[in-house]
Amino acid sequence: QVQLVESGGGLVQVGGSLRLSCATSGFIFSAKTMNWYRQTPGNQRELVAAITGSGTTNYADSVKGRFTTSRDNDKNTVYLQMNSLKPEDTAVYYCNARVYYLDYWGQGTQVTVSS
Repeated sequence: QVQLVESGGGLVQVGGSLRLSCATSGFIFSAKTMNWYRQTPGNQRELVAAITGSGTTNYADSVKGRFTTSRDNDKNTVYLQMNSLKPEDTAVYYCNARVYYLDYWGQGTQVTVSS
């Protein structure tokens, strides 16, 4: 079965950095675009970053120049490096993959940026 497991969240001060990881199994990872979303209470999930199987990336305007997503197709893992963090980056972060027309999500990892 498809599984996605995030890790790496935590509490960080403004301007700090965190690296999120999403370990996957159950599908052909190298063929799939992987997405990072975030969600705050009362709001819809927001697409933050995406990376295709070949490594092409896209970012939301709010994180361009600060966040970088990458992948290791040998480890079936996708990463989100977050630098210059701001209080508005505080959210639960989820990785996502669409497999056979179904969306799969990890359990989420909390990122809190304190000022």
